Amino acid sequence: MIDEHTVRHVARLARLRLSGDDEETMRRELSGILAHIDVIRAINLDGVPPTTHVIALQNVLRDDIPRTGLTRDEAVREAASAVDGTFDVPRMD
Repeated sequence: MIDEHTVRHVARLARLRLSGDDEETMRRELSGILAHIDVIRAINLDGVPPTTHVIALQNVLRDDIPRTGLTRDEAVREAASAVDGTFDVPRMD
C-alpha cells in the first residue's frame, strides 16, 4: 500500500501538480499496480522456459541460394527508353 507521502514524492519527481482527490486516486491506482505485480511475482514459473513471444515464431524466408538473374538486354527490353543497354531516365536536379 502506498501512502500519501510517497504519492506526493512521486508527483514532485514527475513534476505533477495533484489535487487532494488526484492524490487519492493516484494512491489507489499505484497501490493496485503494486498489488498486481505481487500477484505476478507469486506465480510459480519453475520449469517454464524464458520466451520473447507468446507464440512460437518461425522464419518464413526462403534459403538464400544464388541463381542466375536477367541479362542486361532482358532487363532493359521492356524499358520505356533505353540507351546503349541502360535505362534512360530524365535528369534529376
